[in-house]
Amino acid sequence: MNIRSPLPGRLRAGYMRITIIGSGNVATHLSAAFKNAGHRIVQVYSRNMDNAALLAYHVKAEPIDDLTQIDSETDIFVIAVKDDVIGVIAEQLAVYQKLMVHTSGATDLYALLAFSDNVGVFYPLQTFSKTKEVNFLTVPVCIEGANLLISKQLKELAQTITNNVAEVDSAQRKILHLAAVFACNFPNYLYNIAQQLLTQHNLDFDLIRPLILETAQKAMVALPATVQTGPAVRGDEISMGNHLTLLNDNPNLQQIYNLLSQGIIKMDIDLRGDK
Repeated sequence: MNIRSPLPGRLRAGYMRITIIGSGNVATHLSAAFKNAGHRIVQVYSRNMDNAALLAYHVKAEPIDDLTQIDSETDIFVIAVKDDVIGVIAEQLAVYQKLMVHTSGATDLYALLAFSDNVGVFYPLQTFSKTKEVNFLTVPVCIEGANLLISKQLKELAQTITNNVAEVDSAQRKILHLAAVFACNFPNYLYNIAQQLLTQHNLDFDLIRPLILETAQKAMVALPATVQTGPAVRGDEISMGNHLTLLNDNPNLQQIYNLLSQGIIKMDIDLRGDK
């Protein structure tokens, strides 16, 4: 049965014609997910034609490096570019009067509403790398529409690629993005510090990979504050002092160590309700 969309373009039995704006990590994974779900990727745009061509080849689309070459026979523009150029891109695409969404966690819906009323957000909450496959069925996709009809359309589209769809407004999405930075980007930076410390002393990073995995697995089944371990939560000042001595040649790491340790101590006090 065909479903006629109340918006420009069409959503027909879960099928859409999609134009991808961008060729980075998010664009690559979304393109693959859409194609695997049976949607047609019409075009892939990138300022770099080689990048556009590479992604377009994998999803059987036309590569372009000029927005004046846009094929108007599309249902939706998915803008997966750096946050600071979303508005620039949207302004150029608005002339086609198609539904357009951005994929940013930190950018307000108003970045698109400045140019069109037919807009929304399609934010996949995951860390993506081109060389690492992701099971998109488990990836949370946060959607927001400029009106209820667009929200419904985006929800239906999201449900074709994931089992985890949430309606999240711009203010909530910014908090979600901030939380994701603390949960993903910062820990990965700390992994890098750990790797450097080990390498400097001829130790293999593989030795702590099981520790990293166990820590992540605990967070899947319990609240982080309830499973915190280490010298700070134990109040082991001798160990913490020894650690700081080992970092005497790196005041920056000493500062990071102190800030995180004090944060852990405060978290434990708050958890226990101590005054």
